[in-house]
Amino acid sequence: MSTERLRGGRHGKPVRGTAVRYETGKSDSFIVPENHMNKAATAPEGTRVREGLSRTSAVPEPMSKVVAECEEGRELAKGNLVGQYRDRTQRRAALQSALDWIRQAVRRNRNEQMTNLWHHVYNEDRLLESYLALKPGASAGVDGVTWSEYGEHLEENLRDLSERLKRGAYKAKPVLRVYIPKADGRQRPIGIPALEDKIVQRATAEVLNAVYEEEFLGFSYGFRPGRSQHQALDALWVGLVSRKVNWVLDMDIRGIFDAIDHEWLVKMVEHRIGDKRVVRHVQKWLKAGVLEDGRRQEVEAGTPQGGSISPLLANIYLHYSFDQWAHRWRKQEAHGEVIIVRYADDIVMGFEHRKDAESFRKALEERLRKFNLELHPDKTRLLEFGRYASERRSRRGAPRPETFNFLGFVHICGTSRKGNFVVRRHTIAARMRAKLQEVKRHLKARMHMRPPEQGKWLGAVLRGYYQYYAVSGNMRFLDRFRWAVQKYWYRALNRRSHKARTSLERMSELAKTWLPVPNVIHPCPLNRLRV
Repeated sequence: MSTERLRGGRHGKPVRGTAVRYETGKSDSFIVPENHMNKAATAPEGTRVREGLSRTSAVPEPMSKVVAECEEGRELAKGNLVGQYRDRTQRRAALQSALDWIRQAVRRNRNEQMTNLWHHVYNEDRLLESYLALKPGASAGVDGVTWSEYGEHLEENLRDLSERLKRGAYKAKPVLRVYIPKADGRQRPIGIPALEDKIVQRATAEVLNAVYEEEFLGFSYGFRPGRSQHQALDALWVGLVSRKVNWVLDMDIRGIFDAIDHEWLVKMVEHRIGDKRVVRHVQKWLKAGVLEDGRRQEVEAGTPQGGSISPLLANIYLHYSFDQWAHRWRKQEAHGEVIIVRYADDIVMGFEHRKDAESFRKALEERLRKFNLELHPDKTRLLEFGRYASERRSRRGAPRPETFNFLGFVHICGTSRKGNFVVRRHTIAARMRAKLQEVKRHLKARMHMRPPEQGKWLGAVLRGYYQYYAVSGNMRFLDRFRWAVQKYWYRALNRRSHKARTSLERMSELAKTWLPVPNVIHPCPLNRLRV
């Protein structure tokens, strides 16, 4: 594959879009105009731009800017691959160059549909990268083909897949539906797409991300490249501490992946994507249905859970149905300051005035209803929270300010040693109990192992737990978690035949050797971001 072809056109020229005026055909448009962002970008020679199609800028709020976490590069996927696929540097550089050209074209042509994208998807090198990025041990879909089996004739299989995608002969297969237990005892349905569907969806999502990452707003953090849960947590912390926030609206959109309206979603994709082949394949995945108990079921709404492209499609849907509208509302309707942080379907908003919060919630419910969405009644509430919440509630004789949960942490109004307002973040107790029960269950299955083998496994569990929950101010809860793991380990060792060998002194030595002590991995945003 030549670099010129990867860049999307002849002579290395970037992909040009075609300007198309878009109308939804429904009573309510999902595009929210913004007066100071309505000017079309300068069109390159040979393109046609029609004025009047406004777009909302993806420039984040100043306080929402957080420092990106460093991410390690992905190593070569393990497996019996032929030697010609070991050196991937040159191929990756060419693929990245193609995506860079797409991003540049999007920046230049803000009011145009992007065309001529599909050849980036069926490019054999991109399909290969998508295959290598999949988990080798993942379960097989309805076709029964595993990652290893597909890799036995990888070059031939990818060439055939690329040709089918090129000539339009590719057919999406139903998603295999299975159920996994949840912490509360219920069953969570998940979907397992066929292997080739995973490959094509991942390649398509990579290309579409190059387009939509230029469109998405700064307060959206879920399922986006280069963004993490801790960035969302830091942005929320900075907003609560440094902005005029007196009320917090904690929201959750009920079943976003199951409630997405297909007609609306296709119209939203068509608003920015003018390549009919891309849109047609998105429709194929939406209409593929699910296979449960050997029977295929049609799906009228939602995206295929478990698919590589589902998170992106959900973000597109929420971008047009919520993000743009909420951004316009706080600019034009709010009387005080408003902060927004969204991670997938979990949303936290801070308001200066209670009337703004109540008005926004009422308007949001009407807005979501147009797109077949609704707020979860049990997970949506308005609470007094902020710098002066404790003082005001104390004067009224009310108890301490309420707390709210976000991304695994309880957020609490507190004060620093100097008496300044801070937001304390502690591990959600239910989350910690569920994790401890999981450790206890797996430890029981490893009772036959030698103590060093058990300790090595428990050390890995603790390090993984610390990697997420080791934020400043949460050390006490991490110490509790470590102590509970040590207690379960001690009980497991004493249930074995050599009970007398495991004294308290011996247990202390084992814990000191194998169970790491928690340290702060994610420092306070005040120190890290210098706000």
